Amino acid sequence: MLTTEAIARPRPDTAAELAAWELAATVVDPEVPVLTIEDLGVLRRVAIEGSTVLVEITPTYSGCPAVDAMRDDIVTVLHDAGYEDVVVRSVLAPPWTTDWMSEAGAKKLREYGIAAPAPRGTGGTVSLGLGIRCPHCGSLHTRELSRFGSTSCKALYVCQRCQEPFDYFKEH
Repeated sequence: MLTTEAIARPRPDTAAELAAWELAATVVDPEVPVLTIEDLGVLRRVAIEGSTVLVEITPTYSGCPAVDAMRDDIVTVLHDAGYEDVVVRSVLAPPWTTDWMSEAGAKKLREYGIAAPAPRGTGGTVSLGLGIRCPHCGSLHTRELSRFGSTSCKALYVCQRCQEPFDYFKEH
Protein backbone atom coordinates (compact mmCIF):
# COMPACT_ATOMS: atom_id res chain seq x y z
CA MET A 1 0.00 0.00 0.00
CA LEU A 2 1.35 3.45 -0.95
CA THR A 3 1.70 6.03 1.76
CA THR A 4 0.33 9.56 1.38
CA GLU A 5 3.96 10.73 1.15
CA ALA A 6 4.67 8.35 -1.77
CA ILE A 7 1.51 9.44 -3.61
CA ALA A 8 2.18 13.12 -3.03
CA ARG A 9 5.84 13.15 -3.92
CA PRO A 10 6.62 10.14 -6.12
CA ARG A 11 10.29 10.98 -6.67
CA PRO A 12 11.87 9.63 -9.86
CA ASP A 13 13.99 6.51 -9.99
CA THR A 14 16.69 7.61 -12.42
CA ALA A 15 19.46 10.08 -11.63
CA ALA A 16 18.64 12.21 -14.70
CA GLU A 17 14.96 12.48 -13.75
CA LEU A 18 15.84 13.13 -10.10
CA ALA A 19 18.13 15.99 -11.16
CA ALA A 20 15.29 17.57 -13.17
CA TRP A 21 12.86 16.95 -10.25
CA GLU A 22 15.19 18.72 -7.82
CA LEU A 23 15.34 21.75 -10.10
CA ALA A 24 11.55 21.87 -10.57
CA ALA A 25 11.13 21.41 -6.81
CA THR A 26 12.80 24.78 -6.21
CA VAL A 27 9.91 26.68 -7.83
CA VAL A 28 7.91 28.61 -5.25
CA ASP A 29 4.16 28.99 -5.11
CA PRO A 30 3.55 32.54 -6.38
CA GLU A 31 0.65 33.01 -3.93
CA VAL A 32 2.52 31.67 -0.88
CA PRO A 33 6.18 32.40 -1.66
CA VAL A 34 7.54 30.58 1.39
CA LEU A 35 6.40 27.24 -0.07
CA THR A 36 7.93 25.37 -2.95
CA ILE A 37 5.67 23.38 -5.24
CA GLU A 38 7.25 20.28 -3.68
CA ASP A 39 6.37 21.46 -0.13
CA LEU A 40 2.83 21.99 -1.31
CA GLY A 41 2.58 18.58 -2.98
CA VAL A 42 1.76 20.20 -6.33
CA LEU A 43 4.84 18.74 -8.08
CA ARG A 44 3.66 15.27 -9.05
CA ARG A 45 5.93 13.78 -11.67
CA VAL A 46 9.10 14.47 -13.63
CA ALA A 47 10.04 12.18 -16.49
CA ILE A 48 12.52 12.38 -19.31
CA GLU A 49 11.16 11.06 -22.59
CA GLY A 50 13.81 11.29 -25.29
CA SER A 51 15.05 14.88 -25.18
CA THR A 52 11.87 16.18 -23.50
CA VAL A 53 11.48 16.82 -19.80
CA LEU A 54 7.86 16.20 -18.85
CA VAL A 55 6.69 17.77 -15.59
CA GLU A 56 3.26 17.13 -14.15
CA ILE A 57 1.68 19.35 -11.52
CA THR A 58 -1.65 19.06 -9.74
CA PRO A 59 -3.08 22.45 -8.78
CA THR A 60 -4.69 22.93 -5.39
CA TYR A 61 -7.88 23.97 -7.22
CA SER A 62 -8.80 23.11 -10.81
CA GLY A 63 -9.15 26.85 -11.50
CA CYS A 64 -6.05 27.91 -9.54
CA PRO A 65 -4.84 31.21 -11.01
CA ALA A 66 -1.24 30.45 -10.00
CA VAL A 67 -0.88 27.44 -12.33
CA ASP A 68 0.30 29.51 -15.30
CA ALA A 69 2.95 31.24 -13.19
CA MET A 70 4.11 27.90 -11.77
CA ARG A 71 4.29 26.44 -15.28
CA ASP A 72 6.32 29.40 -16.55
CA ASP A 73 8.67 29.24 -13.56
CA ILE A 74 9.25 25.49 -14.01
CA VAL A 75 10.07 26.00 -17.69
CA THR A 76 12.43 28.88 -16.85
CA VAL A 77 14.28 26.95 -14.13
CA LEU A 78 14.77 23.93 -16.37
CA HIS A 79 15.72 26.02 -19.43
CA ASP A 80 18.27 27.91 -17.31
CA ALA A 81 19.78 24.54 -16.33
CA GLY A 82 20.20 23.55 -19.99
CA TYR A 83 17.05 21.54 -20.63
CA GLU A 84 15.79 22.76 -24.02
CA ASP A 85 12.50 20.91 -24.43
CA VAL A 86 10.26 21.19 -21.36
CA VAL A 87 6.57 20.33 -21.22
CA VAL A 88 4.52 21.08 -18.10
CA ARG A 89 1.09 19.50 -17.80
CA SER A 90 -1.63 20.03 -15.24
CA VAL A 91 -3.03 16.74 -13.96
CA LEU A 92 -6.34 16.91 -12.12
CA ALA A 93 -6.73 13.25 -11.13
CA PRO A 94 -6.29 12.28 -8.46
CA PRO A 95 -7.31 15.69 -7.12
CA TRP A 96 -4.87 17.54 -4.89
CA THR A 97 -5.37 17.21 -1.15
CA THR A 98 -3.84 19.03 1.79
CA ASP A 99 -2.53 15.62 2.86
CA TRP A 100 0.07 16.01 0.09
CA MET A 101 1.68 18.97 1.84
CA SER A 102 4.95 18.09 3.51
CA GLU A 103 5.31 18.61 7.26
CA ALA A 104 8.03 21.15 6.41
CA GLY A 105 5.50 22.94 4.20
CA ALA A 106 2.90 23.03 6.98
CA LYS A 107 5.54 24.42 9.36
CA LYS A 108 6.52 27.10 6.82
CA LEU A 109 2.86 28.09 6.48
CA ARG A 110 2.46 28.52 10.23
CA GLU A 111 5.67 30.56 10.46
CA TYR A 112 4.40 32.74 7.60
CA GLY A 113 1.18 33.42 9.55
CA ILE A 114 -1.14 31.05 7.67
CA ALA A 115 -2.89 28.30 9.60
CA ALA A 116 -2.11 24.92 8.07
CA PRO A 117 -4.71 22.16 8.08
CA ALA A 118 -4.17 18.98 10.04
CA PRO A 119 -3.89 15.88 7.85
CA ARG A 120 -7.26 14.27 7.17
CA GLY A 121 -8.12 11.36 9.40
CA THR A 122 -5.97 12.61 12.29
CA GLY A 123 -8.79 14.11 14.31
CA GLY A 124 -7.65 17.63 13.42
CA THR A 125 -9.22 20.63 15.07
CA VAL A 126 -11.81 21.26 12.33
CA SER A 127 -13.17 17.72 12.45
CA LEU A 128 -13.41 17.97 16.25
CA GLY A 129 -15.25 21.29 16.03
CA LEU A 130 -12.53 23.09 17.98
CA GLY A 131 -11.73 25.84 15.52
CA ILE A 132 -8.57 26.66 13.66
CA ARG A 133 -5.36 27.19 15.64
CA CYS A 134 -4.17 30.81 15.41
CA PRO A 135 -0.70 30.90 13.84
CA HIS A 136 0.12 34.01 15.91
CA CYS A 137 -0.75 32.98 19.47
CA GLY A 138 -1.79 29.32 19.19
CA SER A 139 -5.34 29.81 20.46
CA LEU A 140 -8.14 27.60 19.18
CA HIS A 141 -10.62 30.38 19.97
CA THR A 142 -10.97 31.54 16.37
CA ARG A 143 -13.79 32.16 13.93
CA GLU A 144 -14.19 32.30 10.20
CA LEU A 145 -14.73 35.78 8.76
CA SER A 146 -14.96 34.77 5.11
CA ARG A 147 -14.91 31.43 3.32
CA PHE A 148 -12.48 32.96 0.83
CA GLY A 149 -9.34 34.77 1.93
CA SER A 150 -6.56 36.32 -0.09
CA THR A 151 -6.79 33.43 -2.57
CA SER A 152 -9.47 30.84 -3.30
CA CYS A 153 -7.52 28.09 -1.50
CA LYS A 154 -7.60 30.01 1.80
CA ALA A 155 -10.31 31.21 4.18
CA LEU A 156 -10.05 34.34 6.33
CA TYR A 157 -10.16 33.82 10.11
CA VAL A 158 -9.73 36.01 13.16
CA CYS A 159 -8.38 35.00 16.54
CA GLN A 160 -10.69 36.00 19.36
CA ARG A 161 -7.80 35.93 21.85
CA CYS A 162 -5.15 38.08 20.13
CA GLN A 163 -7.59 39.70 17.66
CA GLU A 164 -5.24 39.08 14.70
CA PRO A 165 -6.73 38.11 11.35
CA PHE A 166 -5.08 35.26 9.47
CA ASP A 167 -5.49 33.07 6.43
CA TYR A 168 -6.32 29.39 6.84
CA PHE A 169 -5.22 27.03 4.09
CA LYS A 170 -8.46 25.11 3.56
CA GLU A 171 -8.60 21.32 3.79
CA HIS A 172 -9.17 19.43 0.56
